[in-house]
Amino acid sequence: MTQCWRLDDGRQTLVLGADQGRLAEVVYWGPRLPDQENLTTLYAAHAIDVTGGMLDENPKLSICPEAARSFPGQPGLIMWHGDGRPFLPKLSLEQVQQDDDSLILTYRDQHNVLTYCACFAIDPTTHIIKASVEVEASEPMYLNWLSAPVFPAPQLSDEMIDFAGRWCGEFQMNHTAWTPGARLRESRTGRTGHEHFPGLIVPLRGASNTSGQAYGFHYGWSGGHRMVAEELPDGRRQIQFGNAADIEGQAQTRFETGTLYATFSDDGLNGCATAFQRHLRDRIVTFPRPKTPRPVHYNCWEAVYFDHDLNTLKDIADRAAALGAERFVLDDGWFGTRDDDTSSLGDWQIDPRKYPDGLTPLIEHVKNLGMGFGLWFEPEMINPDSDTFRAHPHWVLGGDDQIVGRQQMVLNMALPAVQSYLFDSIADILSRHDIEYIKWDHNRVLPTPDAGQSRGTYALLDRLRTAFPQVEIESCASGGGRIDFGILERTQRVWLSDSNDAVERLHIQHNAALFLPMAVTGSHVGPRTCHTSGRTLDIRFRAWVAAQRHMGFEMDPRELTADETEELKDVTTWWKANCEWMHNADILRLDSADPAVVAEQQLATDGAQFVVFAGKAATSDQIVPRPLRLTRLRPDAQYRIELVNRADVHNLSRGTVALTSGPMTVSGAYLMSHGLTLPWSFPERIWVIKGELV
Repeated sequence: MTQCWRLDDGRQTLVLGADQGRLAEVVYWGPRLPDQENLTTLYAAHAIDVTGGMLDENPKLSICPEAARSFPGQPGLIMWHGDGRPFLPKLSLEQVQQDDDSLILTYRDQHNVLTYCACFAIDPTTHIIKASVEVEASEPMYLNWLSAPVFPAPQLSDEMIDFAGRWCGEFQMNHTAWTPGARLRESRTGRTGHEHFPGLIVPLRGASNTSGQAYGFHYGWSGGHRMVAEELPDGRRQIQFGNAADIEGQAQTRFETGTLYATFSDDGLNGCATAFQRHLRDRIVTFPRPKTPRPVHYNCWEAVYFDHDLNTLKDIADRAAALGAERFVLDDGWFGTRDDDTSSLGDWQIDPRKYPDGLTPLIEHVKNLGMGFGLWFEPEMINPDSDTFRAHPHWVLGGDDQIVGRQQMVLNMALPAVQSYLFDSIADILSRHDIEYIKWDHNRVLPTPDAGQSRGTYALLDRLRTAFPQVEIESCASGGGRIDFGILERTQRVWLSDSNDAVERLHIQHNAALFLPMAVTGSHVGPRTCHTSGRTLDIRFRAWVAAQRHMGFEMDPRELTADETEELKDVTTWWKANCEWMHNADILRLDSADPAVVAEQQLATDGAQFVVFAGKAATSDQIVPRPLRLTRLRPDAQYRIELVNRADVHNLSRGTVALTSGPMTVSGAYLMSHGLTLPWSFPERIWVIKGELV
């Protein structure tokens, strides 16, 4: 007997089917099917032929491909009995629960040892499909690998796009051709990782940012993950995501995957991007003050590092407030005897040498300036040179001979005593001070992969969020080392990269927007000469790149000239005037004809206004700019277009480009088919163009 199920939203349909009560497989995923479609016929039509050199029947590419049923590729489950014997279940359907937007399929194995439960849910507004797996065993089992529900990859795709990176260079896109065999990406460092962001885009042939079909995936788990994208000998393709292999150290009776977020787009890569952006912002992140515009940050790290002096910090706070900052974040160096990165992590008591009267004088000064106050912590880490380590050396994760990183070790977050100590320490600081924000850092990888570490961190964050619901938390891990939807269930902002180099940021932000909305993506105006690249950049470029996301400053404001101060004030004023609608805007990557130009269009939810940021990251091959085509506008509507930073036009731009002489009104059809004609500029400059419906 054949059984089939479907989930639909306005643009996509997911159909699963199975025969004889075996594991379901995805038999269709793509554009919305008619309501009257015969799913049993689809299941039959999905089957592929059998010929020479093959088994007499094709093993199913199910939601959990089974090694026990001769599946020739990566199975969806690999586990052993507690005594080390391989466990090869054959799963049969036990129960189905379905409503309009969700489907839960429960299976048991032939020996009644294992229960396997696959959950699917579709969001009709954001167009995201959520999929996850739970397994329960009647005896303790060792787990090597458990995939979230497996999705097929399309045949008309020539490549896959995944994401690599490094410190100060996150979200680098890899374009890899589909070939027979498996592409495996795995983060085994105990955090999401700079190197392996858990995302995948599978474009169909001819797709671009703004057109064509594409499939998107993101795995929402912070403790290390594995991705397998495999083409079988018969040509079928599968996508698997799950926790990194072998990170459960103990035999257990229950295991679960993180949530796999998936979406189909018929609007190019931007369709995937807007689905992820909206779902993260509107369904996952919980803002303590959702009706309050995002405040402009000031972070003191690159101004003072560990050299904390109250009068100096007050002076910097005065200058930051005058620039337009609305939140002052005191970074590393306020606790223990923390004069450099060699000591005091774990000793979360205010340093009486630097703050003899505690943090209150600084906080009161900041509050009197009209700014909120934020504080840096790195709770999961500990220095061997700390009172806490000397009292509790057994709290450390890993062996005595491990390699330290940044002079620090990792606390074992799975230990209840560690969680309690950290909660009490942080809660004591928060209870005694008017603190609205925590920058939560994570500056080294784990000495060994361990899923319990992330679960313990999640538990601590959940407890703190319950006790202090008005405190906002930023996820930082040497910049973008822990960015995923799992950590963002518990935080409200990510520090995208430790690089404040605006050229590098332009690319990092552009690629990260495939998954992250403006509202959660921190971006700061760095020093004139960048501390991580040595590059010297104009204040206008630095400021406008920061204004693309949740804006802030992280330079020493004492270095600014009078002209730079006014430029930064002007951009900050513009950002404040526009940040409310930009908070909910879709970030759309534009297809630039010039590889040197990195361009995006932020479009308001009602389509009434947009802003284009066209950054020139390098020297163009041609003399003058190529037209830049916009997207998702109303073809028959008229738009008033204005170059916001028209004062930045250089005298070497000697032509009669319409944008340089004032606003103009043109149709959406013109802007999407011909595009904007931009003025000439030097590299490391950016044009900002505002558009409004007339």
